[in-house]
Amino acid sequence: MNRSSPAVAVTRRPGWPAVSAFAVLVLAALAGCSQQSSRDLQPGIYRATVELPGEKRVPFGLDVAQDEQGKVLYVVNGEERIRLDGLQLAPGTLEVRFPGYETVLQARVAGDELTGEVRLPHAAGKVIKLPFKATLGEGWRFFPESLPNNADFAGRWSVTFDGTSEPRLTGVALLDQSFERVAGTVQLPDADQRYLAGEAHDEELKLSRFDGGAVVLYEGKLDAQGRLVGTLWTDRDSPRSFVATRNPDATIEPVALATRLRNPLEPFRFSFRDLDGSAVSSDDPRFKGQPLLLTLAGSWCPNSHDEARLLAALDRKYRDRGLRIVSLMFEQHADFDRAARAVQRFRAATGIRHATLIAGEADKARASAALPQLDGVVAYPTVLFIDRAGLVRAIHTGFAGPATGVHYDVLARDFELQIEELLGTPPAAPASAASADVGAATPATVSPGSS
Repeated sequence: MNRSSPAVAVTRRPGWPAVSAFAVLVLAALAGCSQQSSRDLQPGIYRATVELPGEKRVPFGLDVAQDEQGKVLYVVNGEERIRLDGLQLAPGTLEVRFPGYETVLQARVAGDELTGEVRLPHAAGKVIKLPFKATLGEGWRFFPESLPNNADFAGRWSVTFDGTSEPRLTGVALLDQSFERVAGTVQLPDADQRYLAGEAHDEELKLSRFDGGAVVLYEGKLDAQGRLVGTLWTDRDSPRSFVATRNPDATIEPVALATRLRNPLEPFRFSFRDLDGSAVSSDDPRFKGQPLLLTLAGSWCPNSHDEARLLAALDRKYRDRGLRIVSLMFEQHADFDRAARAVQRFRAATGIRHATLIAGEADKARASAALPQLDGVVAYPTVLFIDRAGLVRAIHTGFAGPATGVHYDVLARDFELQIEELLGTPPAAPASAASADVGAATPATVSPGSS
């Protein structure tokens, strides 16, 4: 009786039943809205991380924006903002792809946090899964609170890398600094590590990058001699220790990585399938009597993405004057159809229109076997400048991308000079001393990277 009496009393008061029902509906609606909003992707700046084996968390920026088509995601590393492809949203979940790569990000949405994984393809069809987390409203990268007085890391540094299983490697770090924020890149003999961003914290320096193609993390600290000493982690290699010394004259010595011809007096030949499966060779009528820029590349290689954007611009500038460009794509899959789909995404992301042929797997030994006229394939990308007679006039091994600043400008200009020379070559150019020297040609500008 005690439990039922209050209810009986309430129902007997005029107007109370309607008010109570309304209150219940309002509370239910508010609860539903709260639950729904907690599962909706919130716009704003997120601090995101992927986790390498060994619990090394690698931060990067994630910007969720709104445009006329709906929500869009951008990955941010220093100056670079990458708009992600094909965002699929459902209450509490999202899936998105990195443009030009097979890399996919999947996450659960819960209020201000995203948690999930990044699936990053590797060689031989292997896919590594990296834990992912992002928190809304955190604009810092490594340190939540900056310090007022930090060491100055700006400038040019000579870097030496050592590893347990890899040979010693040298590179050049190019760094800019504004207060605690540091950005730049590291050049290695075969490519550059693209857009690195991070922070100085007293005498510590941390830099990172994740762009869908590679995961890179530097952690270092100044020692008593003023050297920067630390460790490099990536998704493709075991950790490597490094020592960097400030050196305004630091340069890359590319001679050891120069790709050479076995017989510089022999016309260069190739024959592979295009994305439709049709055979395309150096004897194709579209190439006959035309200068050719032939590049060895891969859709998985970040430096090949940078190179492809330059090639797209060169194609637009020189196509009507007769230049032909062909990319021989060495992919991470033996399956032709899967490799072709990867290259289609690469084409769409980089805007290239020139021919792309599936040349084989990215393994350098197999790539070398596929191109027996070279003494070996040592880096992606590698470019061969071929004259109207089919002779290789120059070879450029490696690539210095836009993150290297003036080095990229020099490389782009060198490419144009080589192309202008090829366009001026008469159709029946005989073998010359210049051709014979190609076997010892060295890269015009070689930069560091992850390819």
